[in-house]
Amino acid sequence: MEEVRGANTWTEELASLVEDTGIHYAGEPEILARPRKSVRDEPELEKENLKDQVTAFLKSWGEMLLELGKGCKDILQQTVVTEDSFVVQKLGGPVAKVSGRLRFLNDFLPEDRDPIHAWPVVFFVFILALCVLSFNTNRDNSVPPVKKVCIHPPSASRILLPDGRHLAYHELGVQAGRARYSLIAPHSFLSSRLAGIPGVRTSLLEDFGVRLVTFDLPGFGESDPHPSRNLNSSALDMLHLANAVGVSDKFWVVGYSSGSMHAWAALRYIPDRVAGAAMFAPMINPYEPSMTKEEMRRTWEGWLPRRRFMYFLARRFPKLLSFSYRRSFLSGKHGRIDKWMSLSLKKKDEVLIEDPIFEEYWHRDVEESIRQGNTKPFIEEAVLQVSNWGFRLADLQVRKECQRRGFLPWLRAMYSQEECELAGFLDPIHIWQGMDDQVVPPSITDYISRVLPAAVVHKLPYEGHFSYFFFCDDCHLQIFSTLFGSPQGPLEQKTEMVETPSEGDTEKAYSVTNSSSE
Repeated sequence: MEEVRGANTWTEELASLVEDTGIHYAGEPEILARPRKSVRDEPELEKENLKDQVTAFLKSWGEMLLELGKGCKDILQQTVVTEDSFVVQKLGGPVAKVSGRLRFLNDFLPEDRDPIHAWPVVFFVFILALCVLSFNTNRDNSVPPVKKVCIHPPSASRILLPDGRHLAYHELGVQAGRARYSLIAPHSFLSSRLAGIPGVRTSLLEDFGVRLVTFDLPGFGESDPHPSRNLNSSALDMLHLANAVGVSDKFWVVGYSSGSMHAWAALRYIPDRVAGAAMFAPMINPYEPSMTKEEMRRTWEGWLPRRRFMYFLARRFPKLLSFSYRRSFLSGKHGRIDKWMSLSLKKKDEVLIEDPIFEEYWHRDVEESIRQGNTKPFIEEAVLQVSNWGFRLADLQVRKECQRRGFLPWLRAMYSQEECELAGFLDPIHIWQGMDDQVVPPSITDYISRVLPAAVVHKLPYEGHFSYFFFCDDCHLQIFSTLFGSPQGPLEQKTEMVETPSEGDTEKAYSVTNSSSE
């Protein structure tokens, strides 16, 4: 009986399969049925949200990219960077020379850093910092919003020139028949016919009997572009304009800053029609070969590096100027004159350009100047400034020219008085120069007075490039008093008046004027 009980019963076999608690009973074990856990008693598994799924996906994707990068690195090291590769054979020598010259930069790295790994990191951080600075969208609330350029409807009077082009002009002051003095003013770079003498009062013009005529250079404002313009064509445009608007006598030319090169051209090519010149901070070719080294040094040292670079581009690579112009005044937004023109200004000029009156004038003048939205006239103007003008300023100096060419004139001079005639510009030239002008430095006026000793130079202490010519009533009065003496008012009404042509009948009026002058 004991042998039979020594064997495991079926209940013991079942209990061993279910669970072994480690407790053994002397008697026959009782198998208790364990209660089943209901589904509700089991803890619910948390569901993954979208954020966790995206995080896991990006993490796995990053690991894949890391492994891919390691694989590409191993491939490059085994194929390209080896000594037998084509790249190492061609570039190994030059790279070794450059790295040898730049090895001194490794002294700035920590001693425990490998330059091969450190410099790529430094370069990458540098590029990243530049990108952040370039694409920074954070705006300072204290900075006013940038104004956008507004193109106004056409409003200029225009004449038809002999070559078929239209020239836009603007008149101010007394009428044609009552003008005691006529002034024609070509504008400077990034300007228009609206500039003239900025801020001059109509009452002052009437007191002196002055008629001021301004015009848009070809391609500027509402004037048609010229296919191949130069300074000779600029002088002829002024001549045709004077004839078309009824200026029968001589007229004065007013040149300001870079616009003075067109005034110089008038003195050279049409001296018989010019009564005199009023120049304000007149600009010349900065590469003028007749300047001394000292004059050249004093001229260039005050300019900003960016302005020097723009002159270099205009002289060597003028087509590259288009990129700079598109990013500045042709970008569709307004900006400060000193930033766009790369100007260094002193206190008086700084105060002036901050004035709301000047800002309003500047914005309107620029809007008219860039009306056509083309970079070509601006590039042409910049190239004209630094190119050969076709004449020298010394050619304007009054001198005697005697005909000595050939054997017969020489033989005649031996037995009779030599025939000589005066050459150059015989009428007065007045130059006003601010001594604090850093746009057109006083060294340029010193050069002009050296080659044109007959020119009258008015040096203005503590005045800048804009402060004397722009919005200064007392300055304008001094200018007219210097040029014309005491005010005498306009002339009395003439019985025969030359009618100023409008755009509709310009061609007819111009032909009549030409026939009468002939």
